[in-house]
Amino acid sequence: MASAEPAEPDQEGTEEEVSDQRPAWSRYVIFGAAALAVLLVGATLGMVLTRATDEQPTPPPAAGSVEVGFAQDMSVHHLQAVTMANWARDHSADPAVVQLAFDIGSTQLEQVGRMKGWLMLWGQPEEAIGDYMTWMPQGHGHDHAMPQTSGEASSTAPMPGMATSEEMSKLRSLSGKRLDVYFLQLMLRHHQGGTDMAQYAYDHSSNGAVRTLADSMLRSQGAEMDLMRQMLARRDAQPLPFP
Repeated sequence: MASAEPAEPDQEGTEEEVSDQRPAWSRYVIFGAAALAVLLVGATLGMVLTRATDEQPTPPPAAGSVEVGFAQDMSVHHLQAVTMANWARDHSADPAVVQLAFDIGSTQLEQVGRMKGWLMLWGQPEEAIGDYMTWMPQGHGHDHAMPQTSGEASSTAPMPGMATSEEMSKLRSLSGKRLDVYFLQLMLRHHQGGTDMAQYAYDHSSNGAVRTLADSMLRSQGAEMDLMRQMLARRDAQPLPFP
């Protein structure tokens, strides 16, 4: 008798549902080689969707615009999440944490490819020249005009929600339950910072492709934040403060 196919978890899936659908070991073996393909697919998709939404020829977004700033800064923000997720995926022994990390890493890597595809199409550099977050005026939740740094080069996080170099080093030093809890805490805070950026882009961009991606981020990361809060509670842990 044919076995029933496992049901897909809903948007507010529990940790147990995630655990039951963990990927086979072979997914991890091929992930490194597949990452580049995911990035390229995302870039291609970004360019195709941008062209598809341009029903009438319009000038490409300029440097300093919401669209360009969002694509540049969110790519940097996402890449740190991919780094943290890949570390947890490869070093955690908890199937639920491994599955969540795999999902976050693969999803955000594809989104980075899409945003870099836009920047290529618009003739803009992959990273902003100067400070981060200048496309978001002061007063939208945080002091957004943060100094430009190279990711982990400073003890100060370059953008809201991002981990500092000390926090990244601590994550890599942990194992077992302590690793799982700290990863969940860092990633939850990281998502909180990212959703602020996505919400601003969704509210202020006139570009259909940008608004569609920002809305997708808000929905998927909102569900992941709910799940991470549940997972922390089951481990008798609390989220990190988010100013």
